[in-house]
Amino acid sequence: MKQLHKSSPTHAPSPAHAPAPKAAKPARPGPRSWIGYLLREQRLLFVLLGALIASTFFLLRPYLSLSPSSHLPDARPLFSFAARSGVPAGYRPPPRRVVVTGGAGFVGSHLVDRLLEQGDSVIVVDNFFTGRKENVAHHLRNPRFELLRHDVVEPILLEVDRIYHLACPASPVHYKYNPIKTIKTNVMGTLNMLGLAKRIGARFLLTSTSEVYGDPLEHPQKETYWGHVNPIGVRSCYDEGKRTAETLTMDYHRGGGVEVRIARIFNTYGPRMCLDDGRVVSNFVAQALRRQPMTVYGDGKQTRSFQYVSDLVAGLMALMESDHIGPFNLGNPGEFTMLELAQVVKETIDPMATIEFKPNTADDPHKRKPDITKAKQLLHWEPKVSLKEGLPLMVTDFRKRILDE
Repeated sequence: MKQLHKSSPTHAPSPAHAPAPKAAKPARPGPRSWIGYLLREQRLLFVLLGALIASTFFLLRPYLSLSPSSHLPDARPLFSFAARSGVPAGYRPPPRRVVVTGGAGFVGSHLVDRLLEQGDSVIVVDNFFTGRKENVAHHLRNPRFELLRHDVVEPILLEVDRIYHLACPASPVHYKYNPIKTIKTNVMGTLNMLGLAKRIGARFLLTSTSEVYGDPLEHPQKETYWGHVNPIGVRSCYDEGKRTAETLTMDYHRGGGVEVRIARIFNTYGPRMCLDDGRVVSNFVAQALRRQPMTVYGDGKQTRSFQYVSDLVAGLMALMESDHIGPFNLGNPGEFTMLELAQVVKETIDPMATIEFKPNTADDPHKRKPDITKAKQLLHWEPKVSLKEGLPLMVTDFRKRILDE
């Protein structure tokens, strides 16, 4: 009986009631699995090759998407100074956003042409006192071009990388017409644009003038020469205005850390000059085309040096992208008397043209010739277009505009 009351041994649960075994988690691939995957079938090689091709495309895209235009009168190759400045032929700097004050003027419009050719985006700021909308009208449909009617005497807010400050009447007829406005443009306009350069960290180039040398006692004129200027004369609004602009530029550089460049421009000629701006080349050409006597002031023995506008533009761009502040003389050292220039104009336009002598104007310099040794050595720049090569290109432009009158 005792055996009947003993507890029976514990039996294992039946398979029907047994808990189901847990499913095993799939093993995560380890580092060795990924490395093996990349190494199989040369996958890593194709990944690296694709990255290399993509990087090369995006790095070279700014240089490969540009094509030279041929609308300029001289149709000279872009950056003709590249080979002389140690820059590889065909090199184009990365595109930038550039403002050109006075960009609708004679020199400014040619500079705008070249900047757009190299792929930059350009904003022209001009009050059209001497500039003409026709000079830049061929760019109005270009998405990289903007034209603003604005006087630099008033502040302006822009976001740019480079500032070419050309705004100022540059011919005696224009700056004598409103001398107060001229000196305000040189002083207040330069202050405003330097202030803009300081705020946004842009590089600033001032186009000064050979007039800072006045009626020079040194010949030819070097950048170290301080000048011989009449501070109360009829030309002083321009001469002293530009000297003050140079002072402001250097003070902003020394005191404000602004990257600056200073160019002293000598007599320049070419298409798009104002027909009646009082400068000797435009005067002679317009008078000869209109069958009028060419006006020579004084005895005609005073000298000037004449550079073609494409040479000047190349010099300005070389200076802007260089590591040198300046000032730099930018001009053609070839020296002509007024009578010699009149003879070249006669040979080019009308051998029967006559000369009319008139009394000389006040404070007119007797000699003007640049020493460009510094520009040759540091910028690797020098003018290439002779007067006999460049003058016919200007005559073609003037003849068309005079006929349109």
